[in-house]
Amino acid sequence: MRTATRLATIITGLTAVVTLSACGTLQEASDTAAAVADTANTVQLCTDALSQAAVNVDIAAPQEALDRAHEAGSALADLANDAANTTLSEAIGALAATMTAVTLNDLVSGPAQWLETRAAQVANLTTACT
Repeated sequence: MRTATRLATIITGLTAVVTLSACGTLQEASDTAAAVADTANTVQLCTDALSQAAVNVDIAAPQEALDRAHEAGSALADLANDAANTTLSEAIGALAATMTAVTLNDLVSGPAQWLETRAAQVANLTTACT
């Protein structure tokens, strides 16, 4: 009987070790999958944000430019809310604010300053994405 008890104890111990090892491996696989998903999400957010940032704002047609800038700003604000990374969210949010805050007067009387601000924020966004 003692041998059977010892053997049962050893088998139970080995089973516990194998089970715990499998749980650790599953956790590592889960962590890796989550990291891959986060990276894919960040890449998609960056792609979408840079696409919105590149919207053609033709100051020769100021009202149309204003409408396009506001639409892009709204889309960027939505993307900023979706970003889990704080740096990325702030970069997208700053660009969204610039795009939505632009006025017709800004595009008519001082487009260079607005375009310069926008270019700097696109550069910040690009840096946040890398």
